[in-house]
Amino acid sequence: MAAQLGASATAARAHEELFAYWASLRQAGRLPGRADINPEGFKRLLPTVSLIDVVSGAGRRDYRLRLAGTGLYTVYGREITGQSLGDVYGPRAADYWRDELDRIVEDRRPGVGCHSLSWRGAGHLSLLWLRLPLASNGSDVDMILGYDAVVGVQSDQSGIRAA
Repeated sequence: MAAQLGASATAARAHEELFAYWASLRQAGRLPGRADINPEGFKRLLPTVSLIDVVSGAGRRDYRLRLAGTGLYTVYGREITGQSLGDVYGPRAADYWRDELDRIVEDRRPGVGCHSLSWRGAGHLSLLWLRLPLASNGSDVDMILGYDAVVGVQSDQSGIRAA
């Protein structure tokens, strides 16, 4: 249990670090864009960082992983760069992520939560995730900066949202 709490505290600190970096790029209420991001600003977090493109389609928004850090390979068991949500996840998990990412795009606000890896046969593990909206024009979210930390959580429930 102590190791689990330590991992959760480490993940929370990493979330705070990336959030502070992202928030420092905001100017006069405008969202930062991909061009504003310098990976040197959060170099130690890069292994589990992702960039997610917002893809507008026929009546339904979708998302494509433009970049997935090398540390995410072990989480997903394969390379996910270039993949859409439906390519990476089963229907239930893809719907979970689509709902979460839609909320970030529509609200133009960061999202944070916990998602069980039970869909991958690892119900004892969860992702503590952070998603930060990016907008090339400062307003319309066209990309999302993500950070994931894997922690051991005994739960088979997916989609627990943090405040």
